Amino acid sequence: MGESPNEFKLNNPPEDGISAVKFGPNSANFLLASSWDGTVRLYDVVSNNLRMKYSHAGPVLDACFQDNVHAYSGGVDNILKMFDFNANSETILGTHDDAIRCVEYCADVNVVVTGSWDSTVKLWDHRTGASTGSYSQPDKVYTLAVCGNRLIVGTAGRRVLVWDLRNMGYVQQRRESSLKYQTRCIRSFPNKQGYVLSSIEGRVAVEYLDPSPEVQKKKYAFKCHRLKENGTECIYPVNAIAFHSEYNTFASGGSDGFVNIWDGFNKKRLCQFHRYPTSIASLSFNYDGNVLAIASSYMFENENQVEPTEDAIYIRHVSNQETKPK
Repeated sequence: MGESPNEFKLNNPPEDGISAVKFGPNSANFLLASSWDGTVRLYDVVSNNLRMKYSHAGPVLDACFQDNVHAYSGGVDNILKMFDFNANSETILGTHDDAIRCVEYCADVNVVVTGSWDSTVKLWDHRTGASTGSYSQPDKVYTLAVCGNRLIVGTAGRRVLVWDLRNMGYVQQRRESSLKYQTRCIRSFPNKQGYVLSSIEGRVAVEYLDPSPEVQKKKYAFKCHRLKENGTECIYPVNAIAFHSEYNTFASGGSDGFVNIWDGFNKKRLCQFHRYPTSIASLSFNYDGNVLAIASSYMFENENQVEPTEDAIYIRHVSNQETKPK
């Protein structure tokens, strides 16, 4: 597939499935990528250069930046690591009893959050390098999103929990996903009014945090990432959601190999990019929303596929026309 003039592939991609790509909080050029090959890689996307990489003892399932020089990562070795890119040194902060599926940094509360298949969420103070608490969830944690000082957790069994990171003594809201099938990804609106949740069954829900009935009336769900092939409708998982920080529009990526951009408030699709070689595993906008990182990585949805496509990270320059509400 020819690369278009506004996008290119990163050199030295991970050598196995890509679990996450994330841009730095206020940087246009630094991108983290975690992978099933056991590495976390730091790329400079402006010079298309692999700057650094470090390893875990097993597949890495998620990673995030705290600032431009510190990253956190976790995975199947159950270990949360902090890596200082300036010092080229790593610190083990602690462990879960099962794989760490999600790692996020909450700037508002200055805390690192991990979600695990051991059915807990843990908070970590990077200054002391210790866990400040472990909080039971109803089931395995599949996805989580930070929304201001709130935390939205999606678990197995289609459960969604909203916590206040300043007071984790109780759950603020217990919800059930409005979608009938397993939750794949949750991301919060930059304006902090709500979140978007995607499922394995080609659907996305737009949800609001305010529990009042007049606000809850605005929530809705829609079908996407479905293709008619040989007269049959194929329904694909929606693996990835990423928000544009300024416009509150969002990109969705599915196992159909497509990336769509949506205006959630006005219920419109703004655009669809060309089809990528395989499943979209992860998406991330840079801080000002003019670049989208797209991880194209086969996720073994179809056990019959013998020859998996190569794993690749595409860096795409996106225009206002593609991302701004019409």
